[in-house]
Amino acid sequence: MTDLRGKKILVLGGSGALGSLITQALIRNGAQVMATTSSNDRADRIPSAASPRLLLDLTKPESISVLVQYLLQSDAQIDGIVNATGLVAFGGASELDAETLAKLTAVNLTGPIAIISGLIPALRKSATEGRTPFIANISGVVAESPMAGLAAYSATKAGLYAFDQALSRELRKDGIRVIDARPGHTETGLANRAIAGVAPAFPVGMAPESVANRIVTAILTGESDLPSTSFSA
Repeated sequence: MTDLRGKKILVLGGSGALGSLITQALIRNGAQVMATTSSNDRADRIPSAASPRLLLDLTKPESISVLVQYLLQSDAQIDGIVNATGLVAFGGASELDAETLAKLTAVNLTGPIAIISGLIPALRKSATEGRTPFIANISGVVAESPMAGLAAYSATKAGLYAFDQALSRELRKDGIRVIDARPGHTETGLANRAIAGVAPAFPVGMAPESVANRIVTAILTGESDLPSTSFSA
């Protein structure tokens, strides 16, 4: 059982529908949460108990570099990273333009990889100081079952899942746990904020509160793999 009391967790996408709920659940369990937002306009969507609120644009390498260097140089305690960022684009592979594909890939895959990779030294320090550091990524059910009309989105999430599998093996010796969560369609409103295309008629998805709580439960109980079957509607 992982005790979150006094632990300091970085939530990427803490201003999002799912990220804000995960932030709240972590705080309820005693964690101190730092949370990122993609713009100052969205900062007020981060739960008020989270501090500091950090600006991060995953589409800009310089924004990633600034945040990583700030956290490392300030010697910030980081005992866990939860990645709750994400964008979606709908349409066939031949319908996506290069700009959309680049943004989708940056936010869903390469940006989170860069942040997590850059902060591994802080997590290693947490482990050497006797804490139980972790990384949690939400890759989603499309990492297991890629969908037609969501080829690019599925590819970015499958890439994140593959990263988690390899990273888990790399960091096991350091005492850093890697969690991959693959919930199905969740009613966060993400489908209505697609950066391209129009969402198909999805069935009613899972409650975001349920998904957030399941992920935090996995953090608490020491789980490392949350397939789609581990989430209930």
